[in-house]
Amino acid sequence: MESLRESSQRWWLMALLVSGMVFCYSQRGALSVAAPFMIHDLGLSPSTMGVLLSAFFWSYSLMQIPAGWLVDRLGVRKAYGIGFAIWSAATVSTGFAGRLGSLISARIALGLGQAAAFPASARAVSNWFRDRERGTVTGSYLTGVRLGQALVSAVGAVILARHGFKYFFVLIGIVPMIWLLPWFLFLRKWERPDAGGAAAGTNTAAAPAITFVRSLALIRQRSVLGIFLGFFAYDYAWYVFVNWLPSYLMMERKFSATEMGLYSSVPYFAMSATVLLSGFFSDALVRRGFREIRVRKVLVIFGLLACCLIVPAGLVEDKMAAVWLLTLALAGLGVATPNTWTLTQAVCSRNIVGTVSGIQNFGGNLGGILAPLLTGFIAQATSSFALALGVTGGILILGALCYLFLVSRQIEI
Repeated sequence: MESLRESSQRWWLMALLVSGMVFCYSQRGALSVAAPFMIHDLGLSPSTMGVLLSAFFWSYSLMQIPAGWLVDRLGVRKAYGIGFAIWSAATVSTGFAGRLGSLISARIALGLGQAAAFPASARAVSNWFRDRERGTVTGSYLTGVRLGQALVSAVGAVILARHGFKYFFVLIGIVPMIWLLPWFLFLRKWERPDAGGAAAGTNTAAAPAITFVRSLALIRQRSVLGIFLGFFAYDYAWYVFVNWLPSYLMMERKFSATEMGLYSSVPYFAMSATVLLSGFFSDALVRRGFREIRVRKVLVIFGLLACCLIVPAGLVEDKMAAVWLLTLALAGLGVATPNTWTLTQAVCSRNIVGTVSGIQNFGGNLGGILAPLLTGFIAQATSSFALALGVTGGILILGALCYLFLVSRQIEI
């Protein structure tokens, strides 16, 4: 049995994973909150802003498989910590960028740094938490994702209105760097060759990572392909919300800047609660003896289909009805959220969790590249977001079908 001290240390690790994701998404979502102000101050068109929002994903998506492989090779501590430092510096540089080219460069650097966040978090859960705990832990750090987005939406609107976007980016880039000190100190004793057992840590040297070339071939596995395509649909919908919700509320629904800050944060708070509940619920079912892969997969499919409420949200006339439908859609996506990652862990051996998580996030962030671009161009061409939200619903249905028919067995290497 693990000691009380060992148990306490594992939950401190969970706290670091949660706070890391809060900072990660506060910085990632900063541009979407600042977008209406930057469009006005810099004279950018919606389609140009779509390109700028998409630039993050050019590097972020391409680095997913290499980053996942590096997490498995170098370890969670180094890969996550170095990436965190890079993306925080990139956020600060955004505040000093005066031209479109320099803004795009800063977004590309942000993507390079953040590529390690999800593969490293998934590997940490696989290394140091039990199967029946990983839904709760994954749900908790993914709640940090939504809390980070909600925080930057609520606080960012006030800072932007009073001080402008340059001060905003510098502030949110520098403050999160305090996280690096406890991260490097705490993980130093966890990720050592002689650490053993589920409570004290896992001997990562006992399960070496596969070669990079072999990691690329994993996409030929049926379950990996299903995870890749299904997560494309999940992330497409997620990044429609992340990149365009503030602009949608102000440009189409005519909310003020203050109202935008409130009503763009409410859906993320609702989603955060749903993510936690879904993680707890899925773990409870696993503890009761239900097959883990089936439990995780059913909840993913249900959540993707529930998120299709984004379609009527773009069609109703009442702006508050639209807000509540968007809130329910994000809550539905929250049901899927922890289970997309724990499903990957359930079908993988530990030594390839980082690599397959990278493949998963690569597929998802191809959706991240496409979502802001396509949504921006459709909104400009039709002078409405309704068609763009309808396209999102169709992609969600296709993603649910990929999870249903392709993800069904353990991944063999």
